[in-house]
Amino acid sequence: MDRLACVDLRELPLQILLDRHPEWKGLPVAVVAQDRPQAKILWVSPEARSAGISAGMRYAQGLSLAPKLRAARVSPRDLQEELRELTVLLGSFSPEVEMAEEPGIFWLRGRGLGRLFGSASAWARQIQGALAAKGRKASVVVGFSRFRTYGIARNTDGILVLKTPQEEDALFRAVPLERLSIGPDLRDTLERLGVRSVGDFLRLPRQGIRLRFGQEASDLYEAASGGRYESLMPSIHEEPVGCVVFLEEPLSDALPLLFLVRRHLHSLLLSLARRGDALRELEIRWVMGMGQERTDRIRPAQPNLQESLILDLVRIKLEALPLPCPVEEICLRLHGTPAEPQQLRFFLEISRRDLSAGDRALARLRTELGDEAVVQPRLLEGHLPEACFTWEPLDHLRPPRPRPKAGRGNIIRRIYIKPLCLGMRPRHEPDGWLVKDLRCGPVVRLWGPYVISGGWWRKEVHRSYYFLETLRGDIFWVYYDTPRKKWFLQGRVE
Repeated sequence: MDRLACVDLRELPLQILLDRHPEWKGLPVAVVAQDRPQAKILWVSPEARSAGISAGMRYAQGLSLAPKLRAARVSPRDLQEELRELTVLLGSFSPEVEMAEEPGIFWLRGRGLGRLFGSASAWARQIQGALAAKGRKASVVVGFSRFRTYGIARNTDGILVLKTPQEEDALFRAVPLERLSIGPDLRDTLERLGVRSVGDFLRLPRQGIRLRFGQEASDLYEAASGGRYESLMPSIHEEPVGCVVFLEEPLSDALPLLFLVRRHLHSLLLSLARRGDALRELEIRWVMGMGQERTDRIRPAQPNLQESLILDLVRIKLEALPLPCPVEEICLRLHGTPAEPQQLRFFLEISRRDLSAGDRALARLRTELGDEAVVQPRLLEGHLPEACFTWEPLDHLRPPRPRPKAGRGNIIRRIYIKPLCLGMRPRHEPDGWLVKDLRCGPVVRLWGPYVISGGWWRKEVHRSYYFLETLRGDIFWVYYDTPRKKWFLQGRVE
């Protein structure tokens, strides 16, 4: 079945508008560019066309011809969202689906699908049936050429399967030019010359088309005559944004489940934003024991990327409809729609750290555990390690200011509040020096000594510091206290 199908959803923006206003069906209806009297009419219904209204008129002009004319605007976002859903739907009938610039026109390649659908007629019927189930009226033409199937679909209602290229050519030549997407100036000029169909247009001499009618007419002639080969350019299939979370133990409480959703939601929203989309719907499938599962769909009022708002909706859902059984698995899937540039910039540039929320958390700790529970270190001019810093109360959090790294990453030296006494080092160590415990293993490397001495005016200090590496890779910071003749563990390096 090496065929090509062209799907024409006639006046798709008008179909979207009538979905919103079903009470307008049967009346003259138009889609306008803006909500104002002088707005340009973009699409009209058959009733409006019968009243003499056509695309390109002003709304006020149309209203003078049909006083019952109803009109509204379909936003580009709504139209793009609809086109994306249609592309996904048509993708179930062919791996190669191309969406035309003209809204509502799609091409599907049928190569290699014969065993799956049986025949070209069955393929076309299933396509039209799926679109009808979605509430969309469409014509489907199965043929051989990209532009010719488009022209025939624009002049056909229902399904048409062409058997030969000659049949396709004959039907294409009978298509009125007004059915094609051409500019009103070119259409009117050709109509004044008596050129009303594609066949009439192709009978004009090729030479001089551009000179007499311009570049648009020349491009139309090349496409209609088959002089320019245009390959199918299918839409790129994007993997859905989502993840699956397997729980170690079944959970039934809403709060820990909400935290699990939150743990993965930000990274998923980030993936969605990098595609240029905002969240339109969050699909959560709760898999419970005994083969039970439930799917919740969270839809914000407007597509957005606000994590807190989405989590709040998830919380309300769980509180309103508690899960009947403990959850063993959570499947998250995000459905997006094109986002506004301001939304993307705000989401991608804003820091995830909320300092005000951190201050509120610290205030709760301070209230529960006391003021001394929330402190920060401050460096001092000291001689001994334990005298080089002090702790002071922390009132507010500040944004981090990390220094640029040079070479390998920074390491952290943790100091014990009170050094741990290691006692005397035995003279004979058949198994090596065990500083910490058996799990760390014996010392395999040693750096030092780094001697610190002083304090003779109060209490003499003389320490020899060493860094030790154990067999497991731990690095300890120890010193030998000469006056006390003992080893101490001062800290460790991470």
